[in-house]
Amino acid sequence: MNTKDREIFANLSIFPPIFVRLDGRAFHRLTRALDLTAPFDPAFHASMRAVCRYLLEESGFTPTFAYTFSDEISLYFQTLPFSGRVEKIDSVTASAAASVLTIELGCTEPLAFDARIIPAAGEFAVEYLTWRQNEAWRNHINAYCQNALIKEGMSPRKAAAALQGMRSDAMHEMMFERGVNLAATPAWQRRGTLLYREGYTKEGYNPMTGETVLVTRTRIRELEETPLFSTAEGTALIQSLTGA
Repeated sequence: MNTKDREIFANLSIFPPIFVRLDGRAFHRLTRALDLTAPFDPAFHASMRAVCRYLLEESGFTPTFAYTFSDEISLYFQTLPFSGRVEKIDSVTASAAASVLTIELGCTEPLAFDARIIPAAGEFAVEYLTWRQNEAWRNHINAYCQNALIKEGMSPRKAAAALQGMRSDAMHEMMFERGVNLAATPAWQRRGTLLYREGYTKEGYNPMTGETVLVTRTRIRELEETPLFSTAEGTALIQSLTGA
C-alpha cells in the first residue's frame, strides 16, 4: 500500500456555501494568565476582531464575512480554499487564527482553536447566525451573573452550580438588584460583532492615458452595533451578503 493511501479522510471534500466555526480551546486559562477584565475584556474582543480581519483580508482565504463573540468565530465561505478539502480548511483556519491571536495578545504560551464545518445552503445562514447570536446572549447573561457571585465570595464551581437551571428573567433581576441592567451593556457583549467584505469605488489614475478613472476596491466593514439577526433588519443584511 502506498503510504499516502493511509491518510484517512484526506480527500473528504465539501461544497459551498459553508460556515467554519472556530472555538478557543481552554481559554479560561488564558483569562487567568493575562489577567483579563471580567466578565468581558474590551482588549480581548479587539484582538478577536483583529483575527477576523486577518482571516478576511490577509489569510489568502475568501470568507464573505465573520461573526465573533467571546472566544468564537464563524466564517462564511461561498468560495472554498483547498478545493473544499475539509481537513485542510479546518486545520489551516484554526492554526491561522491561533497564530494571529497569540501575536495580538503577546502570549508566551501557545493558543489553540478547534474548527468544524457547517453546510449552509439556502437560507440556513440566517438560522445559523440567529442560533449563535442567541448563544452570545446566553453567554453574556451567564458571564455577568457568575462574575457577580465570584466577586461576592463564591468559588467558580459554586457560582456555576448556583446559576444552573436559572431562568434568564431571574438572572436579569439578579443583576438589576446589583445595579446592572443587562439590556444596557455594550452591544458587542450582547450581540457579538459582524465583519464583512464590501465593495466600493474610488478615483484612480490610469498611467497609460493620464486620465482619472473610477476603480472598484474591497474593504472590511465592521458594524458598531450588530443588529439582531432574527429581526427584519438583521435578516436583510445577511441575505444581502449571502445572496440568498
